Amino acid sequence: MLSKMQAPSKNNRDKLIFALDLGEDMNEAIKWADLLKDHVGMFKIGKEAFTRFGPSVVSRIMEKGGEVFLDLKFHDIPNTVAMASEAAVKLGISMFNIHALGGREMMERAVDSVSNAARVMGAVPPVLLAVTVLTSLDDSDLEDMEFNCSTRELALKLAVSARKAGVSGVVASARDVIPIREACGKDFIIVTPGIRLGSKVAGDDQKRVLTPGDAIAMGADYIVVGRPIRLADDPVAVADKITEEISRGLAD
Repeated sequence: MLSKMQAPSKNNRDKLIFALDLGEDMNEAIKWADLLKDHVGMFKIGKEAFTRFGPSVVSRIMEKGGEVFLDLKFHDIPNTVAMASEAAVKLGISMFNIHALGGREMMERAVDSVSNAARVMGAVPPVLLAVTVLTSLDDSDLEDMEFNCSTRELALKLAVSARKAGVSGVVASARDVIPIREACGKDFIIVTPGIRLGSKVAGDDQKRVLTPGDAIAMGADYIVVGRPIRLADDPVAVADKITEEISRGLAD
């Protein structure tokens, strides 16, 4: 599946995705898009914002010139995910995700749906990502769920399965990037959430985290940052600082 997002941009700022999952007021979300549109490469719309505001939040952000990563983690029977994927393409987004645990057939149907919908529209298809293991989970959580492997082992297995299904890339912890890159190749897109700047964040539920520079140095193509920017006294300055760390990570 070809996509305008297949190759990471040469602009280091474009590697930064801001998690716009906040507030009960649509205008608050749009204010953040106005504030950061020249300092981040994309805005992530997750379950909270999409459930509160619906597709209109996507269109409003795109009207502001922002690109959208729709983070709804579709995970259902193959036909349902295929239909949802078609609907996502019609929103005009740049990136969205499904859950790799939905299985090979579900992922393949989503890939086909994205390709067919984009072809009918005469549009460039969005990047389709498969979520591996949430960064809020660690090895002890998997043990509680009676998985007989580590988070890294499971993430790698799911990434390889996604690759075989034709998915463009994965969402994975930065701590899992190196083995995924080795197994899936240089063109496989890896987006990493759970990015922190070295200080604790209020209400944080992330467990497997790394800094922006470390994530990029390990081979991540994009990083997702929310609270470290959103809770900062100067969000723009923090976003720009992260871009600088991305540059250092690429140099490393």
